[in-house]
Amino acid sequence: MTHGMEKIALFIDGANLYSATKALNFDIDYKRLLKEFQTRGYVLRAFYYTTLVEDTEYSSIRPLLDWLDYNGYSVVTKPAREFTDSQGRRRIRGNMDIELAVNAMELAAHVDHIVIFSGDGDFRSLVESVQRKGVRVSVVSSVHTQPPMIADELRRQADVFIDLVDLQARIGRDPAERSSRMHEPPRFLERRAPAPAADDDEMSEP
Repeated sequence: MTHGMEKIALFIDGANLYSATKALNFDIDYKRLLKEFQTRGYVLRAFYYTTLVEDTEYSSIRPLLDWLDYNGYSVVTKPAREFTDSQGRRRIRGNMDIELAVNAMELAAHVDHIVIFSGDGDFRSLVESVQRKGVRVSVVSSVHTQPPMIADELRRQADVFIDLVDLQARIGRDPAERSSRMHEPPRFLERRAPAPAADDDEMSEP
């Protein structure tokens, strides 16, 4: 997937990656994920993107964001938007596509390889633009979910498609560790996100 000591940048769409791993029934160990790509080249930056609901006293994702921030990741967040749907249910809408795309375009001149952890078809144009700058692009998602988490147009545009199933043994959390946390308060949970086919990145309140 990588060549020699090329410079790599990781761009993680937090909500999309969480949806994919949840569908595949495993948890990401972000320390292992970073180490995995550090063995493949020089990781110049590793970005993690997510929206936050600011009016809640405690968000289950905050411990993860704090850990990432202290352990080699650049965390990018913004407030989620709340609205009430036609049936009176509270909904959360969040989208970090613009932030991810801007950072990727800014960094493209300084890296050889960009890895995007998302199956969102909206990133196809970004991938094409980065490729025109001479940067190789890998996309990490999965075709082993129903429906597949990776948009076909994004998979076709990428130089390399990496299925999460093939990475699970190297970046997944130890099942024993996961079992030991079953009775603890949630610590490393992303908010529920929509299927990639959704147009408005809408999230239902748990």
